[in-house]
Amino acid sequence: MSGKKGMKHYSSVIIDDIIKQKSEGKTNKEIVELFGLSNIKTVKNIVQLYNQKQRALAAGISPKRRGRTAKGYQITEDEKDNEIKRLKMENELLRSFLQLGGRR
Repeated sequence: MSGKKGMKHYSSVIIDDIIKQKSEGKTNKEIVELFGLSNIKTVKNIVQLYNQKQRALAAGISPKRRGRTAKGYQITEDEKDNEIKRLKMENELLRSFLQLGGRR
């Protein structure tokens, strides 16, 4: 797995349980003691990543595929539409940036 030396990877089951405990109102310290985690920062990071994913899903941004694509992988229409939408947004941003810079 990727990551830095000594880094721990938690299973999705543990992450789901941490999110559930947090939504029930438990403090980070209680969650650390319950699961035997190394420190409070671990819980904060897990909750922060979960919240980022939820905000992205609510905004209609689908999660990106990670890693190298498999041989024979066919891109779906939804992925094509998302890519086109992203590129149009980038073009608009670059055009506005150039206008502010006085180049166009």
